[in-house]
Amino acid sequence: MTETVASESSGTAGEQFVIELLDRAVAGMGGQSRSGQHEMARQVARAIETGDHLLVQAGTGTGKSLAYLIPLIAHSLVSNKPTLVSTATLALQTQIVGRDLPRLLKTITPALDRPVKVALVKGRSNYVCRHKLEGGFPSEEPSEGQLFSLGEDTSVPHFAAALGGPSSQLGKEVVRLREWAQKTATGDRDELLPGVTDRAWRQVSVTSMECLGAQKCPMAAECFSELARQDAADADVVVTNHAMLAVSAFEGLAVLPEYDVVVVDEAHELQDRVTGAVSGQLSVAMVHAAASGARKHTAITVDALNAAAANLELALAGVPNGLLPNGLNDEQLDCMDQLRDACRAALSDSKGDSSQTADGGRQLARSRLMLILELCERLIAARENREVVWFSRASTFDPQQGYAQPDDSSPALVNIAPLSVAGRLREGLFEGHTVVLTSATLAIGSAFEPAAGGLGLVGQGAPSWTGIDVGSPFDYPKQGILYVAGHLPKPGRGVSPEALEELEALIRASGGGALCLFSSRRAAEEAAEALRPRLGLSILCQGDSTMTALVKQFADEPDTCLFGTMSLWQGVDVPGGSCRLVVIDRIPFPRPDDPLMTARSRAVAQAGGNGFMSVSATHAAIRLAQGAGRLIRSTGDKGVVAVLDSRLATERYAGFLRAALPPFWPTTDRKIAFAALERLSKEHT
Repeated sequence: MTETVASESSGTAGEQFVIELLDRAVAGMGGQSRSGQHEMARQVARAIETGDHLLVQAGTGTGKSLAYLIPLIAHSLVSNKPTLVSTATLALQTQIVGRDLPRLLKTITPALDRPVKVALVKGRSNYVCRHKLEGGFPSEEPSEGQLFSLGEDTSVPHFAAALGGPSSQLGKEVVRLREWAQKTATGDRDELLPGVTDRAWRQVSVTSMECLGAQKCPMAAECFSELARQDAADADVVVTNHAMLAVSAFEGLAVLPEYDVVVVDEAHELQDRVTGAVSGQLSVAMVHAAASGARKHTAITVDALNAAAANLELALAGVPNGLLPNGLNDEQLDCMDQLRDACRAALSDSKGDSSQTADGGRQLARSRLMLILELCERLIAARENREVVWFSRASTFDPQQGYAQPDDSSPALVNIAPLSVAGRLREGLFEGHTVVLTSATLAIGSAFEPAAGGLGLVGQGAPSWTGIDVGSPFDYPKQGILYVAGHLPKPGRGVSPEALEELEALIRASGGGALCLFSSRRAAEEAAEALRPRLGLSILCQGDSTMTALVKQFADEPDTCLFGTMSLWQGVDVPGGSCRLVVIDRIPFPRPDDPLMTARSRAVAQAGGNGFMSVSATHAAIRLAQGAGRLIRSTGDKGVVAVLDSRLATERYAGFLRAALPPFWPTTDRKIAFAALERLSKEHT
């Protein structure tokens, strides 16, 4: 459906009730209502009433969480199903459940017919497993990539220590976990402060595939994960994440309660998060580990599995990394056939007697076999099912360089991911539900089709939808300047000497207060190392400490600079003078050797479209907007976004990319940008 920008109207009785609640909430929280927030709340309420899907771009500072939570709450009071909020990260989940909803409900509950019940649903591995605590599962360390975490969102690090610490430290952590498990009401890892290492957490948790299930587990009645799901079934508003939404839509598993309306926040991340959640990886090491576990815990013969692993190892020896446009070759497919048959036989042999007591070791062994069987079937049918296959190798951490390097000597990993998630999302998410998707960066210019197309809302048979941009409370042309350094050479590998000199000059002009965003960890570290002695300013670099500590120090010290990569492009919210300059080293195109992006670009081109614009340029535009959006976070902010990639001024696609950015005052004039930064520096001296 053609995008529209709605205007204020009196609306239906339901919309008026939503606006009354919104005004009450904003006043109760000491804020000030905004027209964009009002319009978004109206449109969300209207979409829920009509059942049409809605895409809402709401700029930073709009207050979009209130604008969608209030219509959801109002609907939940009259619906016999929960309403759903899905976020990209566990961090935003926690913010909504721990801060936004409690503050909101405190102000509006007196105006509601009854109290509103809220529930939080995460992947199973985010909760303590009581059965495992009681010794119900074997104590062993799974190999990397060995188990499939079904719907587990691992995008937010929970640990401060490094993996592989001394056993005494691991023992201390496990003891603390056991003590905490006796006191916690939820078993939720996020409530454990301070946190523990991933290695320690694995001793007390299980993935969805390892879980015995409510029918077999002797402690199902006390299971934290099951209790969370029961709470969700009785709740009015359920908060979850995109990975869980993907499992529900793709696998048809009952990981979420039945719902009729869902709001997808951070919707620009949905396609990538869903793709990640349903991607798979197979290695020879996984097969050996599965065979070892099956022999140990089920006492079956595993000669066929080991033989299949040996043949697969030979078939993968020396294969180069990268995309396989036609999938696996005949020899590799034969190996997959052999491995699939061996897994089927092993699963049949290891069933056990239905009268046997639930056995965590047997379940663990069978879950590994089932995973490998499913991966084999996907890899064999990859071309038929339009899935992308590629080889990769593990990376190892280089302590001298300070970052991970690909290890060409390591065994090959076979990867598989769907070429597109659009069709499955159309069937599993958009059919039977009303879906509202929102983000600060959802449209490119006034066009929502690029985002909508990747999610299944464009094309024959697509459901109807409306796209609106409710604007932003910020006056971007007056508050910010977009400076593109058009005189610089096109970027190559790393940061060029010319770009480094430009970066130094920009930071000198601003007197610090710079958030510098790089396309790679190596580029960020090299730039920080080069500029620290030249500038004499405090320059923090991603990896120096935890992200939370770095952002806090950056916010607290107005002249400090922070250098980092993609996690900073979307994860920094620092209003005020501490962030008066945002520097972006290059346009964030996907890596040219990214197998999935390459396959998607080729598919678009084969269908007669422009693969570069539809895939790479769209990907870059959304991320460029996210990075530039770090500058203006409040109505009092002022500053400069400086892009050191001359292609944003010179290439034919530059206008397409700039259309996704906030409407800053644009210039390629160095003097204008530097004069503005010098004025800002004096204001903060």
